[in-house]
Amino acid sequence: MNDIHSFARPDEAVVRHLTLDLTVDFQRQRLSGSATLQIETRDDARELVLDTNGLTIDRVVLGDGSEATFALGDPKPFLGRALTIRIKPETKSVRIDYASSPDAAAVQWLAPEQTAGGKHPFVFTQSQAILARTWVPIQDSPGVRITYDATIRVPAGLMAIMSAENSTQVSSDGVYHFRMPQPIPSYLLALAVGDLEFRALGANSGVWAEKPMIDAAHYELVDTPKMIEAAEKIYGPYRWGQYDVLVLPPSFPFGGMENPRLTFATPTILAGDRSLVNLVAHELAHSWSGNLVTNATWNDFWLNEGFTVYFERRIMEEVFGRDYSEMLSLLGYQDLEASVAELPPRDTHLFLDLTDRDPDEAATKLAYEKGYFLLRLIEETVGRPAFDAFLRAYFDEHAFQSMTTAAFIEEVRNKLLSEHAGSEDRIGLEQWINTPGIPVNVSQVHSDAFTKVEAQVKAFGAGTAASALATDNWSTHEWIHFLRSLPKALTREQMAQLDAAFKFTASGNSEILHEWLLQAIENKYEPAWDALEKFLLRQGRRKFLKPLYQKLAETPEGLDRARRIYAKARPMYHSVSYRTIDQILGWAG
Repeated sequence: MNDIHSFARPDEAVVRHLTLDLTVDFQRQRLSGSATLQIETRDDARELVLDTNGLTIDRVVLGDGSEATFALGDPKPFLGRALTIRIKPETKSVRIDYASSPDAAAVQWLAPEQTAGGKHPFVFTQSQAILARTWVPIQDSPGVRITYDATIRVPAGLMAIMSAENSTQVSSDGVYHFRMPQPIPSYLLALAVGDLEFRALGANSGVWAEKPMIDAAHYELVDTPKMIEAAEKIYGPYRWGQYDVLVLPPSFPFGGMENPRLTFATPTILAGDRSLVNLVAHELAHSWSGNLVTNATWNDFWLNEGFTVYFERRIMEEVFGRDYSEMLSLLGYQDLEASVAELPPRDTHLFLDLTDRDPDEAATKLAYEKGYFLLRLIEETVGRPAFDAFLRAYFDEHAFQSMTTAAFIEEVRNKLLSEHAGSEDRIGLEQWINTPGIPVNVSQVHSDAFTKVEAQVKAFGAGTAASALATDNWSTHEWIHFLRSLPKALTREQMAQLDAAFKFTASGNSEILHEWLLQAIENKYEPAWDALEKFLLRQGRRKFLKPLYQKLAETPEGLDRARRIYAKARPMYHSVSYRTIDQILGWAG
């Protein structure tokens, strides 16, 4: 399969196993050592082509010990450079001696003062979508799967963990060994090094965090074993052995990253009341949709994320009830509407055309929520038992393989819709996948809880004091819906009333605070300016950063404020985040 985001030619020579031997150098901010690749080739193969970006290639040695001739191609924006290695017909392995660059886009180096403990440095990688090539020379395509093992050398006293089988004990000499026996795409390669501690959550699950955060992280994620049990009940056994969650420092750019065996998670999920753990359900669900059956290219991104949102909400329904999952679905629909309003029409298709574009542009809520609502519509059309049986077989039959949108369409037609007369016409697969916007037959979602929230919004608009509103025992999701449903224009008195009653500006819940800060920017509520700046300075999650900087940039005074804050904040953001914000603010340094 041709991948427009990779230089590799896997039909000629394909990597099957990776052996890493790397030293983590905090002082020089680089990873250096070797990558040994076990390959399979066609009989007439003469070249192995890999993806690199910013790597220094020192030497290439073939499996027979001979030096290999190699060349780096011309650099291409966001794709990097092809590494072409001359091989022999009998070549079965290649060793590449190399080093990463201090500005490798996947790798974030944190000084001690940027960590929770404040005493030791920290480093982590974020390889999705095509950033693995910035720290490993590899065929960096989701259509190529590898097993791997690794030896990682770090300063004594620090803990190294990877998306692989991990020891939970600190090594006295700083040398760690890892093994990943299941084949994974390169974007799931992951490494983190820091002053970390492990706590078990269940027989095959646990949480990692910096030592000052481990108690809070363990408390927040205590329901993880229930989620694993619920997921297995729906779609079959968890096939990766251990399931751990690493709570990272605040600069992590995503809510979570589904690295197999070791989900990376933002500390913004630590709300103190376990109200944001649907993120863990989402990353766990990726153990089936994404990690087990993977989008073949980034044009097919919805196959990872739409399936995972659907599965996430099924897990939450199983653990917390239908009312809870429907609140999530309604919030998701609001995100879908916002995405369709913001994105160009071509990017509101499910199947994308990312030719000559960074695949990171596919990482919008559209793929998540439009994909979810298509799968929900299929379920409602054929019935849940039939759809569950289809998905269970889908995961079993395509385990550890890649999937294209075209192949999925063929599969769902032949193995599900053909058995339910008229179902394809009622669903309109082609419209959902290959046309813009939200189809008119999208599922209608109802939440009694949100109906009650809307009544309180109406009462507030009619003059009821904020302190008199009926908000007892509201969940995070009800508060989000409340804030999103408020009138677009609020007076300063109304904002002050809300703040006095509910302490929004001082909220420790990142989801609620984010929605409130959007209201504060919209309504020029000065008492929230300090909280806004602190929020933008203390966390790097792109989901929060992008809307806030966009909202600030809508007015000249807001843009000025945004640039002043960003000048201080940018050094702590991961490249995934700062590349997005640079564009919003027209940042030139």
